[in-house]
Amino acid sequence: MEQSTPGLRFLRRTSDRPPRRFSRGVALLPSLFTVANLFCGYACVVYAMRGEYETAAPFIGFAIVLDMLDGRIARMTGTASDFGLQFDSLADVISFGIAPAILSFAWGLSSLGRLGWAVGFLFVTAAALRLARFNIQSAAGGDKRYFVGMPSPAAAGVPAATVFAYPAGLQDPGEALLGLAMVLLPALLMVSTIRFRSFKTIDLRTRRPYTVIFLIAAGIMLITTSPQFVLVAMAYTYLASAFVEMLVIRIRHRGGRGLSEGGRPDAAVPAQDRATR
Repeated sequence: MEQSTPGLRFLRRTSDRPPRRFSRGVALLPSLFTVANLFCGYACVVYAMRGEYETAAPFIGFAIVLDMLDGRIARMTGTASDFGLQFDSLADVISFGIAPAILSFAWGLSSLGRLGWAVGFLFVTAAALRLARFNIQSAAGGDKRYFVGMPSPAAAGVPAATVFAYPAGLQDPGEALLGLAMVLLPALLMVSTIRFRSFKTIDLRTRRPYTVIFLIAAGIMLITTSPQFVLVAMAYTYLASAFVEMLVIRIRHRGGRGLSEGGRPDAAVPAQDRATR
């Protein structure tokens, strides 16, 4: 049997060398984005405890962007794993559960006493339940075009955008009662069965992604120009989008049923006669 001489290894052709494995840095890249997501949640809590709400709220927005990127990067590089999924869920509980709850409590719900921190705890519980249900449904498969229940990043974006637009806070208990809806409504929607549109089906690798790129550029321009107004509009528009879509589907369903009963000429013709025509 012919054996290779250790001193002549440099003479081996490139095609004879074993293929290199993926770099460990590529495999760790999604987890690094998750760590950055976790740091944003922690930073939000720290600044909220200091009373610097205008600085604390944007960290939730940064965490939302990082949470969107880590999953896409893991799928694109083929480095998705069960560990990454669980790590991402634990980070999301901090960034999209605890951080917005503490931010909302320090910003305005603290004037309500026990009711304020109880509502904050309800938001944390809803976020944890939403993430646990999402992991189970993802493993079982399903329609990727929709989320069952409001996604926790979008739910966290509602109080974060509100606080960022009005960082002065709510000092009066009467005003703080209005802040309860800001926390309670997203919490209830997270554990509901209402379907929210997902953007995971957007493919940026198509040959002509001009429309998607243009919309992203327009969104960046609007956020840069007037971040407080645009972020609030985006957060509450997505919250209301599920109800608008439900209303549109119901109207279409009623319209289609009305046509089938008497609007189409074929409705008065028996099925056998239609089959012979």
